[in-house]
Formats: sequence, structure tokens, C-alpha cells
Amino acid sequence: MTKPIQSEIIAIGTELLLGQITNTNATWISKKLAESGINVFYHTVAGDNLERLEKLFEQAQERSDVIIVTGGLGPTKDDLSREAFQALSQIPIVEEKHSLDKIKTFFEYQ
Repeated sequence: MTKPIQSEIIAIGTELLLGQITNTNATWISKKLAESGINVFYHTVAGDNLERLEKLFEQAQERSDVIIVTGGLGPTKDDLSREAFQALSQIPIVEEKHSLDKIKTFFEYQ
């Protein structure tokens, strides 16, 4: 018999902590995981703070098989999910120029 998969959802954004927006992503993701037979044991919300994110990612890695991160991935300086993950994993952040050019072109015509 196989061990059930343990997952957790980390939502990032100070606006979530301040109650400025509702964390609807966690609700939807939890439902889909449950439908797939994956247990969700933790929902965590963290503000836009690199040190706290790094610690949270370390804790999540110790207790969960699957970690889903939502938020904190935008183009603003307070979006630090990539940097926190990079600090933990030591995988370099690479800018993919072709994709970036396509995104810039898309938004130029909006």
C-alpha cells in the first residue's frame, strides 16, 4: 500500500494578509487536489518578505510531498517567490529572452 500524498498550498502576498483580497486560489486548488485523491494538510499565507518566504519554503519541504505556490510571481519588486525558491534550491534564475520578447510584444498591443 502506498503512502498518501501530502500537499500544501502557500499563498504569497501582503494584500492577502491585510484582507484586501480573498484567497480564492487556495479554495479552488484544494478542491482539485481533493478530487485527485491528494491530501491538503496546510494552507499558509505569507507576506512579501524574502526571509519569511525562505523559512516557509524550508518548512514546507520538510512536511509535504507536493507544494503549490500561488502569488508573489509578478513583475513588481515585492514579488519574491522566485528569489526565495532560488535561495533554497540553488538553481539559478534564468531569463528566457524569446519568451520575454513575446510577452513584451503582446502587452505593447493591448
